[in-house]
Amino acid sequence: MPIRSVISILALLLLALMFLLAGGAALRESVTIDEVAHIGAGVSYLQKLDLRYNEEHPPLAKVLAALPLVMRGIHADYSGVMWSASRDFFPAYLAEWVFGEYVVTRWNSPQSTLAWARLPMLLLTIALGWLVFVCARRLGGDWGGLLCVGVYASTPVFLVFGPLVLTDIAIAFFSLLALLAMARLWDRPDRKNTLLMALALAGAVLTKFTAAILFFVFIAVAVSTRWRPIAGQPAAKPDARHWRRLRWRAMRKATLWAALVVYAVYFLLSWNQPLNIPGLAGHGPLAALLGRLLMPPWLFLCGLAFVVITGNRATFILGHAYPHGIWFYFPVLLVLKSPPGFLGLLLAALAIAGIGKRLRWSPVIPAAFATLWRVLWVSLVVFAGVCILSHFDVSFRHFTTPLVLLILMLAPLPRLLGRIRTAAPKWAWASGALVVLLGASCLVTAVRAYPYYFPYINPLASGHPAYWLVNDSNLDWNQALPEVERFTRQHGLKDVPLDMYGFSDSTAFVPQSRLWDCQAPSAADAGQWAVLSANMILDGHNCEWLMRYPHEPLAGGSMFAVQLPATIPPAGAPGGPPPVAARRIFLGLP
Repeated sequence: MPIRSVISILALLLLALMFLLAGGAALRESVTIDEVAHIGAGVSYLQKLDLRYNEEHPPLAKVLAALPLVMRGIHADYSGVMWSASRDFFPAYLAEWVFGEYVVTRWNSPQSTLAWARLPMLLLTIALGWLVFVCARRLGGDWGGLLCVGVYASTPVFLVFGPLVLTDIAIAFFSLLALLAMARLWDRPDRKNTLLMALALAGAVLTKFTAAILFFVFIAVAVSTRWRPIAGQPAAKPDARHWRRLRWRAMRKATLWAALVVYAVYFLLSWNQPLNIPGLAGHGPLAALLGRLLMPPWLFLCGLAFVVITGNRATFILGHAYPHGIWFYFPVLLVLKSPPGFLGLLLAALAIAGIGKRLRWSPVIPAAFATLWRVLWVSLVVFAGVCILSHFDVSFRHFTTPLVLLILMLAPLPRLLGRIRTAAPKWAWASGALVVLLGASCLVTAVRAYPYYFPYINPLASGHPAYWLVNDSNLDWNQALPEVERFTRQHGLKDVPLDMYGFSDSTAFVPQSRLWDCQAPSAADAGQWAVLSANMILDGHNCEWLMRYPHEPLAGGSMFAVQLPATIPPAGAPGGPPPVAARRIFLGLP
């Protein structure tokens, strides 16, 4: 069998392992915070052709997740006040959480609803893995492709968020697809490549508003050709100017076609949505017709405006709460939540590339894919720069696109090792063995961390508890309620005070639970087992006092079961809950 076929089979086996690990972990988890809104919204889009819910995100990912649910006949009730009172943006933003909660946990079976909604997202995650393999194989040959897909398939952030009904993996998929299409377009700006660019760009825009970053990438790549020409670019200035003009014209056409696709999707999915454009509703048939035609851009701009307005979020990292985003948020998460083998591979690639530049090795990227390499590393700089400089520091999942691009930077590593074999034969075996061990260690990390990928922190944490290092979906996102139910059954508990990180009704997964604030226990709670999210210990609430008492980690440390003392000390006393002035409120909510 040709080596190329063997490598392809090995890549498929790695992705099959990813399917089992990610899918198996997702089957053990309850609905996460954003999934509540996304699943209900996606169902309503298909059943009612109405986009009133979750306008703050474009519809594509939610529609994909809802397809199998609607095909199986999922039930949703549109006769109540949740639907009738949600004609405008802000009432709908509040109601979408309640509607989604009922779709997932009241009107249908939570387990089957989550399983079917998450299946398309898991398949999209596997498709992204294959796209990574194809792209890396072009850049670094068969072994470069295998290395990159192995790292991708074993990275906890993709294993945990891949199956969930979110937009983060979907935008990484369509962004990478758009970058591949852009590279082809700049190599050959013909009608076919323009159409492929348009479809990929439309998919990205219909997935997440941060797809706008792609336009900055396009500009950055174009500017880079002025000071560093790419393959096939004419040397003479008039010819180079004409060469760029052809590509800019193709990009404009692709953008226009993508805009038409986005418009058509919004128009179709909002067909039955009541007009809520100021000045057009209730003013006759001509105004209604104009309003219907303007609904797609109106809905798109309303969602985009909401994202811009709420883009500056408070954050928590390394034991400190910040009222706004901070530049080192994503670099710290990259170090803490990446497998050590991946970090080692990045250092090895950087070191060997530095040696190669010093020794003036010839390029290892094939000339046919030099444009693709340019597009990818420029994209990494732009995407990572936007993430680091922005104030939207909530979760490592928002770094998935630059993380995919960072993985692709490993593609040339096997060919660089080949150059070492020629330049320094004595070091060839050692360096090759080191790369193999680092790659294999990534797979070992993924298997050992199963099924608790949410709270994964690598050994570089230096003994600090995870709840001191990170927060939000980097640690717990309300997914561990089935683990709480197992603990409850094992201990025969009839009443479980629960301080969770989410909005859902916990009794759908833990019937014995009741809402509880770990900062304000009552005398009746004394001596009981209570459960709290790790996010509530230092960030959402102020409950580090509970860690003095016997406690057990649940779901790998996403939550903790704590046995309260027989007598709970007064607020502010040693070993007791915080005084009222020191209490914190989860997301500022009552």
